[in-house]
Amino acid sequence: MIPLDPIPRPIDALPLRGASDAVALVDRAGALDFAGLEMLTGRTAAWLAAAGLKPGDRVASWLPKTRMACVLPMAAPRAGFVHVPINPMLKHAQVAHILGDSGASVLVTQATRAGTLAAEDVPAGCRVVFEDEVTAEGAMPPSVADPDDLAAILYTSGSTGRPKGVMLSHANLWLGAISVAHYLKLSPEDRVLGVLPLSFDYGQNQLFSTWASGASYAPLDYLTARDVVKAVERLEVTTLAGVPPLWVQLLEAEWPVETAMRLRRLTNSGGALTPRLVRGLRERFPQADLYPMYGLTEAFRSTYLPPDLVDAHPDAMGKAIPFAEVGIARADGSRADPGEAGELVHAGPLVAQGYWRDAERSALRFRDAPTWMASGGKAVWSGDTVIAGADGLFLFVGRDDEMIKSAGNRISPTEIEEAVLAGGEVAEAVALGVKDERLGQAIVVVVRGDGSAEPVLRERLRRDLPSFMQPGRYVWREEMPRNANGKLDRAALREDVTS
Repeated sequence: MIPLDPIPRPIDALPLRGASDAVALVDRAGALDFAGLEMLTGRTAAWLAAAGLKPGDRVASWLPKTRMACVLPMAAPRAGFVHVPINPMLKHAQVAHILGDSGASVLVTQATRAGTLAAEDVPAGCRVVFEDEVTAEGAMPPSVADPDDLAAILYTSGSTGRPKGVMLSHANLWLGAISVAHYLKLSPEDRVLGVLPLSFDYGQNQLFSTWASGASYAPLDYLTARDVVKAVERLEVTTLAGVPPLWVQLLEAEWPVETAMRLRRLTNSGGALTPRLVRGLRERFPQADLYPMYGLTEAFRSTYLPPDLVDAHPDAMGKAIPFAEVGIARADGSRADPGEAGELVHAGPLVAQGYWRDAERSALRFRDAPTWMASGGKAVWSGDTVIAGADGLFLFVGRDDEMIKSAGNRISPTEIEEAVLAGGEVAEAVALGVKDERLGQAIVVVVRGDGSAEPVLRERLRRDLPSFMQPGRYVWREEMPRNANGKLDRAALREDVTS
């Protein structure tokens, strides 16, 4: 088990424990050992350093899980820049927002992807570079960056408005990797299958924690659950991370007994596991330890449930992960008693530096830790209501905001509504998340109109929104209910579509 060293280092100092000739990465190009990984990171950093950028400039990437996508999270900070990964599923409008909001100086992508961007999608001063152009003969050595320096901006959806950038330091990334590698008990003998997007904090940490432990990472861009099954067999995978909708699909897939028995570790975040899913995973993968986890991008991860407690407490969020201090606050900020519901507050060195260029929203989410928390400093006030049992385990009660959580993605209803209204087919729309067994929540849009515009609207949104943001159902109404302030009455609409 990797030791819990609380002293952070620059994130580009990874890998920490890998022998130079051990396999670090297995992808379509073959196997890359840790010495090769270090060389590729150094050469990528050297190219960026020679690209005429200023210290602290943002380097965005919009890529599938290529080797370049895997090394940029370390190479950009090594060169003194800030990495901004963009989900490869996003379409041009979302990419344009992230490029503009982050002020990216470089976008590393592929020719086919770049071809989907309009001229106005790329801000002035942002250079588009294809990944095969990023190469240098010399290699930059590991950096001596201050662990508090900004290393990455990860964009996450909020309940209102467009995605916001969460600022992560070297220390945030480093300590997150050490924490997870420790409590998952990863070892150099493990091979981790990466099915999660590297733009997702869960997916990026999986990359870092794997290399921190000296294990092998195998990235996979999959289309079907069958692709995952085949990869587990072909690559002799021991560890798989997922979100609840993926587990539903994998339990419906056919698994040869020998393949299912290969898995030694399953980790879940991005939504709670139901008791039924827990039972299904236990039955299908009897050799695997199951780790339910809870987190939020603003503090990476807060809690995990040790495998030996899962059967007795299938609904629990668990306990604080290493380096995290987690507590429950009443509305007045005082400490809630065991069994009393309150807001989950996360303090300690995993707390991010705030939202990029958004002091107002940062002040709402990142506030002083309650005086009864030992860590002090800024804490993330999650907006989630939880309870602590007498056994010290946390239980999730509910979410205060209007976020839609579908297929493991946090989706802003406002962003969907703006996209629905942008084409002029309809004048009013409200996006809601409704309970769905496969997705966690399905996206339903209530629209004012007679329904005649639905085919055109669906066709346009297929071009303008990524697949995970596509509404599954439209509800057409002649009139929309309003509250006393004249605003659309979301509560009434939610009751209408769920009754």
